[in-house]
Amino acid sequence: MHNGLIATLNRSNPSASAAAIRDGKFVAVGSDREVLALAGAGTKVVDLKGRRVLPGLIDNHLHIIRGGLNFNMELRWDGVWSLADAMAMLKKQVAITPPPQWVRVVGGFTEHQFVERRLPTIEELNAVAPDTPVFILHLYDRAMLNGAALRAVGYTKDTPQPPGGEMVRDAKGNPTGLLLAKPNASILYAALAKGPKLPSEYQINSTRHFMRELNRLGVTGAIDAGGGSQNYPEDYAVIQKLSDEGQLTIRLAYNLFTQKPKGEKADFLNWSTTSRYKQGTDYFRHNGAGEMLVFSAADFEDFRVQRPDMPAEMERELEEVVRILVQNQWPWRMHATYDETISRALDVFEKVNQDTPLSGLHWFFDHAETISDQSIDRIAALGGGIAIQHRMAYQGEYFVERYGFGAAEATPPIKKIIDRGVKISAGTDATRVASYNPWICLSWLVTGRTVGGLGIYPRRNCLDRETALRMWTENVTWFSNEEGKKGRIEVGQFADLIVPDRDFFSCAESEIANTTSELTIVGGRIVYGAGIFKSLDTSAPPPAMPDWSPVRNFGGYGNWVGVDGKAQAISARIMQACECGSVCDIHGHDHARAWSNRLPISDLKSFWGALGCACSAV
Repeated sequence: MHNGLIATLNRSNPSASAAAIRDGKFVAVGSDREVLALAGAGTKVVDLKGRRVLPGLIDNHLHIIRGGLNFNMELRWDGVWSLADAMAMLKKQVAITPPPQWVRVVGGFTEHQFVERRLPTIEELNAVAPDTPVFILHLYDRAMLNGAALRAVGYTKDTPQPPGGEMVRDAKGNPTGLLLAKPNASILYAALAKGPKLPSEYQINSTRHFMRELNRLGVTGAIDAGGGSQNYPEDYAVIQKLSDEGQLTIRLAYNLFTQKPKGEKADFLNWSTTSRYKQGTDYFRHNGAGEMLVFSAADFEDFRVQRPDMPAEMERELEEVVRILVQNQWPWRMHATYDETISRALDVFEKVNQDTPLSGLHWFFDHAETISDQSIDRIAALGGGIAIQHRMAYQGEYFVERYGFGAAEATPPIKKIIDRGVKISAGTDATRVASYNPWICLSWLVTGRTVGGLGIYPRRNCLDRETALRMWTENVTWFSNEEGKKGRIEVGQFADLIVPDRDFFSCAESEIANTTSELTIVGGRIVYGAGIFKSLDTSAPPPAMPDWSPVRNFGGYGNWVGVDGKAQAISARIMQACECGSVCDIHGHDHARAWSNRLPISDLKSFWGALGCACSAV
């Protein structure tokens, strides 16, 4: 590869114009003259035509295994900027979905991204789909089921209220179709689990399409965080088959997630005897335990409701599992949203460390939105890490409404974590809590803005672009114990790289989130090509299965694929140019700015939140 602008992230050789790849690794990184001299008669030579090149992006927290099994069944509202467009997509999908199949919109979006600033109503869902079950998951706070879906899952007047959740009912006691996590999302999982699943052959095709979608966005690696209803080893058979057949286009490290409350200790005792840490290959390998270690230590991230307190048995149950992991030299990751949970978990980790040292184990907390300075220091002392994700880009408005702008300014406190020398990296927590698009996270890190346009972080708490990029590349390798193997464009490292469709370092901040890759290479193999590199792409999977799959009509993020297979995305319209019917003499169509004013109010869309302007009518 030559004639490029290569950001190597190698501090001793930060920029280059050319790179040579052999046997899946970089063998030379330097000038055109130096690298082209290595080309032989059989060498494939790629002219980058002056384009920017970056190391491949690595997501530190992606539910890729579960997401892949279901991707072909899901209509994605990720990157759709108006509810009208989203409902038009839904209507089109309903028309081609055969019974008894469902139409599912399973996370990856927020109502704040829509210019209408709202979710659809149950009545609107019933009007679009009177007979086809429709299930819509919004973050992990609610699910909406139309009448056909309620009939399919069997929820009636006699169905008892779920623990930790609410089945909203009408005046006669009948379920309306709205399910709320309060704060336990189990009721949302339970309803979704009642839907039909794809057969194994289709799940293989679905996983390939999900990986290609990630490749399109520049992702070349990920750490899978397990997930609800993702049983080991049964639900790992598809990804294992693809690995065995050399069809993985994402390097994947996976953690094992316990599925049974009060059965966690038994799970990890069993897995530690039947599985070996690091077993596998450079494309598919075991990465330890988590993100669920014990259910009693799992707080929930729904900022619409009050912070949950963990039960008294948390410490005892967590200690039992952590001792098993330390004795077997398994690292772990632990879901924790609030400092109250983190500090109690650290009590356990410090206790275990007194007689069985944690040194050398790459353990870490996930999320950590409200982590305190004291907890950061305790993690540093124990040699742990913190994996943050862009959940606040999707829930920042809810956090501000509950806790205020002051509390949100460093949630999570990324700069403090970096300054204290704690290992830190970034990811998405996709596919349900947030979108899998890495550029949304990079935009959030750099701009401090949510996908709805709300500025929650002052500039002093935002990252420069190089630091943000390192959070998505070399920093992640500590969390999978692969330091020095990948994450930089450097001799000896895996040849994982991308050529974005714009220069990440010089494009406008507002354009970062719209980035895609035009060339993605994993292990020296071209796994995605578009634009001037389209002719190099020979790795596309067969068409999405089944033939009614939403992927055929809409693809993934931003509705990027049309029925003819050509790119015809619903454009990522800037919120300020919403083209809605309500113009304001003060703000024009810039409703996002009006709703984001720093005023002591709970409703950012209220009359006073818009300073009495016409934005309040939208």
